[in-house]
Amino acid sequence: MASSVAEIVCLILILSTAVPSFGKDYTVGDSSGWALSVDYGTWASDKTFNVGDSLVFNYGTGHTVDEVSSSDYGSCTIGNSITTDNTGSTTIPLKTAGKHYFICGVIGHCSGGMKLAVTVAAGAGSATPAPAGTSVPPATAGGTSATFPTPTTTTSGNVPVLASSSGSVSAILDMLLCTCLILISELLV
Repeated sequence: MASSVAEIVCLILILSTAVPSFGKDYTVGDSSGWALSVDYGTWASDKTFNVGDSLVFNYGTGHTVDEVSSSDYGSCTIGNSITTDNTGSTTIPLKTAGKHYFICGVIGHCSGGMKLAVTVAAGAGSATPAPAGTSVPPATAGGTSATFPTPTTTTSGNVPVLASSSGSVSAILDMLLCTCLILISELLV
């Protein structure tokens, strides 16, 4: 009986580690979709986009969704797209942090307002580096505080990104899974 309970607990733990964390889907333009006469700057202004989120473009025939460079976005230049789609329902996964630019590649549509620029953050689980010499309370009792060393910078001057805190949940689940497997192996012996 005890081994069957342990097996069920382990199965639940294994399945819970297999479920990925999902980002948020944003329907561009909400109910208006990807169309002329929509203010996409206002639409995007109150949203926070993170790596792992997706943009969902819904539109009728006669439109495209083209990801373009900053300069092509600013000048509404068509024909140099990074990616393009015209299926009527385009989902763009936001895989990298930074600015992403989208236009409709039909002549006159970008200048008519069918353009969207979004800033994508590294993600809700990403840690922000602490300033050099910052003290934080210790994770365990002991009465001392930890001091972070000055982070090194890359040749571009950017501070390297620290590990994502979402990994801590996975680490806890892995630890529980290992503990469960050890218990099962002891019960079987």
